Amino acid sequence: MKQALYRRQFLQFLAASPLFAAEDPKDMKDVFNVMDFEAKARVAIPPAHFGYLSTGVDDDSTLRANRAAFNKVYLRPRRMVDISKIDTSVTLFGESWPTPIIIAPAGSQKAYHPEGESATARAAAAADHLQILSTITSTPIEEVAKLHKRKIWYQLYPTNVWALTERMVRRAEAVGSPTLVITVDTQGGRNTETEARSYNLDSRDCSVCHPAPKMGRKGRRPIVMFEGFPLDSLSTANPAQNWETIRKFRQLTKMKIVLKGLETAEDARLAVEHGIDGIVVSNHGGRASDSTLGTLDVLPEIVAAVNGKMPILIDGGFRRGTDIFKAMAIGASAVCIGRPYLWALGAYGQPGVAKVLEILTREFRLAMTQCGTTSISAINKSHIGFHN
Repeated sequence: MKQALYRRQFLQFLAASPLFAAEDPKDMKDVFNVMDFEAKARVAIPPAHFGYLSTGVDDDSTLRANRAAFNKVYLRPRRMVDISKIDTSVTLFGESWPTPIIIAPAGSQKAYHPEGESATARAAAAADHLQILSTITSTPIEEVAKLHKRKIWYQLYPTNVWALTERMVRRAEAVGSPTLVITVDTQGGRNTETEARSYNLDSRDCSVCHPAPKMGRKGRRPIVMFEGFPLDSLSTANPAQNWETIRKFRQLTKMKIVLKGLETAEDARLAVEHGIDGIVVSNHGGRASDSTLGTLDVLPEIVAAVNGKMPILIDGGFRRGTDIFKAMAIGASAVCIGRPYLWALGAYGQPGVAKVLEILTREFRLAMTQCGTTSISAINKSHIGFHN
């Protein structure tokens, strides 16, 4: 009875919400790059939700550092190379993908569009991009997995309740997910001031949309992967996690284990020593710690520390195909895209996500041709330089 009431209230809320003011998918003639989606998303997405999407931590300096890092690197074009055939494909854990562009895990996507993760999955499947699903998905993993023609990866917050953590791993295994991406950069909590300020700009009754007030300010949408567990003492952060926790995961599952949120050579070497299968160089899109370097800035030391022993993925501020090329030249195996596809999802739904993937793929391919690199393996440090 209570769920039915919430559903009716939620539908009434949506009817008057900016979420139903999304742009006509046919009208993207003025979208030339992925940044163009941000202004459209700001109009389409409710203020508090857009603030959550936009926030960094503290002064947002790490958020800005992610973008600033790309301006320190320049391309070194090569000429007189036969570029009539370009192969943008990559291989991760023995599985080939047509591009190194990955859909990064991002929670609560129904906060941006009513179809949420389902729309994202359909767009990713249509263009054959790897998708990593968030613990905080607003659509059950079973539904998302059915929509993607390939096996999705699952991003895990190791909660402070091991029974719940184990159950989420089992659900990922049950849908055939081959890789568990464990986020390790938020166990100490975070101070999201930009998000907090955005709440003051939103006059809506959030309890209608988010009937779970114990989960945070003005309530939060119930987390579908936590269904059945009491919320009072539950946290997505586990302050006690350490390298011994990784041993427990090794005993728990046969999935590949990737650590998301490493930013130093020291931790990268420890990951190698502990038999981790892969790394995502990440500062949570500037949402973990403030006053840190951009992820592209720290990528060289991590590549050196790993020394080819495992794949290295990276996220944080990627907006152009040239950004992707720079990361690949430094030594990344693939690149995870976050905010651009969420802006597009909020503004246009599935067609918007598809457009972002199309733009970035086209731009990346163009960067490869300009530098005379006809395959991913041909991209190396000789194709970039660093400003003094």
